[in-house]
Amino acid sequence: MLEIITMILGPVETNSYLVADIANNVAVVIDPAWDGQVIAAEAQRRGWRISAIWLTHAHFDHIAGAAGIVRQVQPPPPVALHPADQPLWEAQGGASLFGLRIDPGPPPSISLSHAQLLRVGGYTFEVRHAPGHTPGHVVFYCASQRLVLCGDVIFMSGIGRTDLPGGSYKALMSSIRAQILSLPDETRLLSGHGPETTVGQERLQNPFLS
Repeated sequence: MLEIITMILGPVETNSYLVADIANNVAVVIDPAWDGQVIAAEAQRRGWRISAIWLTHAHFDHIAGAAGIVRQVQPPPPVALHPADQPLWEAQGGASLFGLRIDPGPPPSISLSHAQLLRVGGYTFEVRHAPGHTPGHVVFYCASQRLVLCGDVIFMSGIGRTDLPGGSYKALMSSIRAQILSLPDETRLLSGHGPETTVGQERLQNPFLS
């Protein structure tokens, strides 16, 4: 069984996800927003080994908890990021634009690419490159569970902002059409902020997609 724990962390209430194959007691962290020690403690409490940290993109509010995780977990889990977001990661995810400083944690050692397959125990996730919010934004799609961890590409009745450096409204809308709306309507969307939704709900009700 795949179990997903949502933890709302950090100054802009980012959704961090602890995604686990509970049959094998192995988990990954997707977008550790803040308080990495809290995420690591939750995994430990449940008896789950954190095998990797997957980043949908490198904005500060999606990476700031990585350092805390690797300090708590042994061996330190590798960090996965699309190389187009490496410059953003090196700039602390743009934290200085908001008057903040963060420790981005260990350098990413897994380079994500479109159509790459990743595993959490017995479950396979497809990496889909979805630029627009940032150049290297990706989403993680688990077809068997009809589930997408979609970061800041799309939200319930909203879309990711494109006014920060590297953003592109045209690219974002193209990504939503190609990487989100191409999926079955019942596919769950777990976004970087706000509540869960589905492809079908957003196709019908999202004002940006009308």
